[in-house]
Amino acid sequence: MSQNRFLQDWALPILVGLAMAALLLVIFPQLRGIAPTTAGNNAQGPVSYAHAVNVAGPAVVNIYTRMAMPQRQHPLFSDPLFRRLFDNMNVPQRERMQSNLGSGVIVSDNGYILTNHHVIDQADAIVILLADGREAQARLVGNDADFDLAVLKIDLDGLTSISVGEPDRAQVGDVVLAIGNPFGVGQTVTQGIISAKGRHLENSGTGSYLQNFLQTDAAVNPGNSGGALVDSRGRLLGINTSILNQSGYAGGISFAIPANIAFKVMQDIIAYGRVVPGWLGIEARGISPQMAKEFNLNSTGGVMVTAIYNEGPAHNAGLQPGDVITHIDGLPIGDGKQGEATMATLRPGDTISITFIRDGSSHTVEATVSEEPQTKTTIE
Repeated sequence: MSQNRFLQDWALPILVGLAMAALLLVIFPQLRGIAPTTAGNNAQGPVSYAHAVNVAGPAVVNIYTRMAMPQRQHPLFSDPLFRRLFDNMNVPQRERMQSNLGSGVIVSDNGYILTNHHVIDQADAIVILLADGREAQARLVGNDADFDLAVLKIDLDGLTSISVGEPDRAQVGDVVLAIGNPFGVGQTVTQGIISAKGRHLENSGTGSYLQNFLQTDAAVNPGNSGGALVDSRGRLLGINTSILNQSGYAGGISFAIPANIAFKVMQDIIAYGRVVPGWLGIEARGISPQMAKEFNLNSTGGVMVTAIYNEGPAHNAGLQPGDVITHIDGLPIGDGKQGEATMATLRPGDTISITFIRDGSSHTVEATVSEEPQTKTTIE
């Protein structure tokens, strides 16, 4: 009798409780110590970036350079009193080899490699160590100190080139990986995010022409220069080139040359032996708040044309001094730095659209980019 009463009073609540517990475990698997999967949830990052590393890693190489450095033989050469005498006597010198190291990225199956100019500058020999352990002597195709880029060539079969992403579409907060050879320890991967875009580094001494760096907090150290900055799918976004703290440690702020600019520089070097930046034929200045107020402009975004070169692309397109250029190819140029970076990716013969304001009205014209002539005159 008491047993039947117990079943009547407690059986149904117990069964309901068990059913609810099972339902909760299905809905919230973390309650039973199992982390939920990220599959199908685009808002969460993957548990691992191993796939991106496996895709991009084989295309990132270590670069070792050697250069002959003259060295005096005589032990008294360090004494200032005797140094002038030795110079006048033309004391024989002997050479010692100085080694340097950096990184590079294989960008084509036929062996073209992108790296930084400062990695191979003044090198007498360049040795490439591939991720698969093979070595090869590299030939310098060409380099450009203003962009801090160099193009190398190796002759090996079975090379893996990197896939190229879209740095223009990358956003602040996107996950990125830096792959290179820091401190010569071998290929190393560090992870971070894009911290900023369109950075301009005043007096950096690195890539002085470029004003559109990608900034990242992925750890970049000596030896990473010339290596790859890739997205979470292993696609190249930029070439790691400098750190903010020039004493040797990144401190969470490092910079990469966007891949689209690096590829344009490489194509110019291969085709012409030098970089041929696009030229619009104007002189311009940024818009201050005072100027914006004086000329009834809605914002300070854009540049005011102060002079136009006669028969240059802008002149032929109908621009005049006093016009305020706001967009190139539909992209805002900000204070002008973004516009300069855009022009750096263009080649003579390319056609672009220019949006400008004149007398309070917006206009858009097309201009054909040219190479800067040796001699030119301005229309003030």
